[in-house]
Amino acid sequence: MIPVGFEYERPHSVEGALTLLAERGEDAKILAGGHSLLPVMKLRLAAPEVVIDIGKIAELRYIRVDGDEVAIGAGARHHDLESSSDIGAQVPLLGAVARTVGDPQVRHRGTIGGSLAHADPASDLPAAVLALGGTVVLRSPRGERQVPITSFYTGVFSTVLEPDELIVEIRVPRTGTAGWAYEKFTRRANDWAIVGVAAVDGRVGLVNMGQTPLRASATEAALADGASIADAAALADQDTDPPADMAATKAYRKHLAKILTKRALTTAAG
Repeated sequence: MIPVGFEYERPHSVEGALTLLAERGEDAKILAGGHSLLPVMKLRLAAPEVVIDIGKIAELRYIRVDGDEVAIGAGARHHDLESSSDIGAQVPLLGAVARTVGDPQVRHRGTIGGSLAHADPASDLPAAVLALGGTVVLRSPRGERQVPITSFYTGVFSTVLEPDELIVEIRVPRTGTAGWAYEKFTRRANDWAIVGVAAVDGRVGLVNMGQTPLRASATEAALADGASIADAAALADQDTDPPADMAATKAYRKHLAKILTKRALTTAAG
């Protein structure tokens, strides 16, 4: 299908983008890599009056070590994450997860900020940032605020982002040599995950197990209490409500969550 007509703006700075957002508010949508917004526009599930293209704003595309954290500009591409030496040394889980997203064309266009903002519970990177205990930095003409990733999602394709706010940065703690793993079950290599599990330092993020990206809280609590990997993994589906679709039933996804969590925790434990 063809999207409905819209205005197109390409600001050259974050301030320019924020000015446009302040002027147009809920009538505007942000475009970065385009892999999330354009498909829903073609299906006419979104019909913004104006599209604000931030894909060329260089100040949003960076990766740097900042104290005990790694700061990642919202415009950093998936390929930037998988090829960054800082990511590889300080938060290797994030680079490994980025490497599983789509195909090379997608990874050279898609951005981490766009992935988090789209809030698809079947997306890989939100679960990785959840497992890492990351923070999302939001900016608007009113100022800047930092939102823990655990408080960022409110529902399917829904976040705490206000109409005049822009994701400008993602911050994740440096995990260094801590064990990590990502298990992703798909029908084909480039598909969305039927279920995915990201594990690092006793934290577990789940893909496609509810209306938002989730942490396997029962598993994490069991590990903290000294439970075995097998016993903790058996709790991975608690408090989840996975979708039932052509790819899998709810029961199958719950089964997969426990199996993949056990695999991920075993790998992370070395």
